[in-house]
Amino acid sequence: MITPLENRDALDVAGLERLIEHLLGGGVHGLFILGTTGEGPSLGYRLRNDLIGRVCRQVAGRAPVLVGITDTAFVEAVGMARAAAEHGASAVVLAPPYYMPEGQPELREYVDHLLPELPLPLYLYNMPALTKVALDLETVRWAMDQPHILGMKDSSGDLIYFNRALRMLPARPDWTLMVGPEELLGPSVLMGGHGGVSGGANLFPGLYVALYEAARRGDLARERDLQERVLEVSNRLYRVGKHPSTIIKGIKCAASCLGLCSDFMAEPFHRFRGPERQRIETAVSELAGVVKVD
Repeated sequence: MITPLENRDALDVAGLERLIEHLLGGGVHGLFILGTTGEGPSLGYRLRNDLIGRVCRQVAGRAPVLVGITDTAFVEAVGMARAAAEHGASAVVLAPPYYMPEGQPELREYVDHLLPELPLPLYLYNMPALTKVALDLETVRWAMDQPHILGMKDSSGDLIYFNRALRMLPARPDWTLMVGPEELLGPSVLMGGHGGVSGGANLFPGLYVALYEAARRGDLARERDLQERVLEVSNRLYRVGKHPSTIIKGIKCAASCLGLCSDFMAEPFHRFRGPERQRIETAVSELAGVVKVD
């Protein structure tokens, strides 16, 4: 879920409330806040705590709420986990600490030390493009032996890695393996994955839910059609800017065009302006027929 912002240290509260109802009304099976698309690492701790509380109160048990706790400081990750538990979240999500890359033995020890401090179940988050550290398969195998780790979101974009992780699941049948890039949602579920955490679902949740359900049924014709529509969303909205932040900017700008929430970005990033916003406005209008699911 994106984080609707009014300014650098305040939530767009009305937009947040509209966005939550839009997502739940579209049939999503859960909300993941303070992740990459939610700009979690760029937000102050007071604002993060405010967001957790508001989301959990409004969702009120209608769907699981998962909270990102990734941080460079061990004690801050624990603090966010405790705040998540106090507000009634379902689980927390952790990527490797960023900035100083750690080795796999250090990463396993870090998670091992963190687990006794966490009041909620944990999902791991493999995001090597941004953390500079991948969760290698031996680390995943180790994680499957930890009863309080329930699964992983894989945003590597590597289907070979994803398939090898899938082949490890018989050792832990209750583990959940989800994919990050929405361009791989259909194929990953057809391979046996359990779903996706899709940024585009902020905008068109019904499309992504329908794609997931078609893939789960093994309805290949329907899956192929809906996957093509998801790729069209990606091509039209995520390639407008020049920088890595362009995907989040595209989603936030499109959400603003749809009247959901503000498109203010956490610094050092800024919202699309002028010609870029016009391109997103045009794309949103032209995608109206594409994203409508019968």
